[in-house]
Amino acid sequence: MPRLWCSAALLILGGAAWWTVVARGVAVDEQQKGDAKWVLVWSDEFNGVDGSRPDGKKWAFDIGGGGWGNHELEYYTDRAVNSSVRRGKLVITAQREEYAGADHVVRSYTSARLKTQGLFAQAYGKFVTRIQIPRGQGLWPAFWMLGDDIETKGWPECGEIDIMENIGREPSTNHASLHGPGYSGDQDFTSIIHLPGGVKLADDFHEYAMEWEPGEVRFSLDGQQYSAFRPSQLPAGKKWVFDHPFFILLNVAVGGDWPGAPDATTEFPQPMMVDWVRVYRKGDVEN
Repeated sequence: MPRLWCSAALLILGGAAWWTVVARGVAVDEQQKGDAKWVLVWSDEFNGVDGSRPDGKKWAFDIGGGGWGNHELEYYTDRAVNSSVRRGKLVITAQREEYAGADHVVRSYTSARLKTQGLFAQAYGKFVTRIQIPRGQGLWPAFWMLGDDIETKGWPECGEIDIMENIGREPSTNHASLHGPGYSGDQDFTSIIHLPGGVKLADDFHEYAMEWEPGEVRFSLDGQQYSAFRPSQLPAGKKWVFDHPFFILLNVAVGGDWPGAPDATTEFPQPMMVDWVRVYRKGDVEN
């Protein structure tokens, strides 16, 4: 996010995994690479008291409407009704309500978009979260990252990494993508993973993760790596922009060009429950 379309997949991966994977990446050896381990450097376990606000030392808010480049329908707020801590989880709630923000435009939906911009950013490492996503046509939850030079370079030159994106009409499918200059929108690099047998991602919590090293970004679901992207896959003359710090975003969008608008089947309010977010770096293995 932001994104417009998912490009056609190039590679179908099978094997022992219990899910189906369609990817524009390459198959990944599930063994730990190298001789280092992951060391926790930043996290939020959301263990505040019920009804408390997200930790202001870790999270800031994007506030506003205007479509966010995708013709989305929601207005993002920093109100407790749209984001608060409950029972050890961050709950981001999309609501159907008539709401006029600072621009005095009345919109029919509200939600929240949290970010670590200006508070935490890191180049390389493992970024993982445990989330139960919302459900319904027109809902668009995401766990993603943007380059911390976005204010000077803009998008997509800053780079974007989407670790979890789901749209309501695809309840069993997660999209993981890279966007950069000349490979964004309908030219992005996307991995698509499907839960089998009609199992929906919104039915339970799942762990969505990205392992990022110089020259490679790998994605996994529930601890199983399913694809990777490398600079050699870029079109000729395109620049790999995943070599500087990125910050984290969590949000639930409503509507937009990709998911479409909610319909009569969509129930509100719709919560996204985030159990935790953790960031690691590579460290030496103890002898």
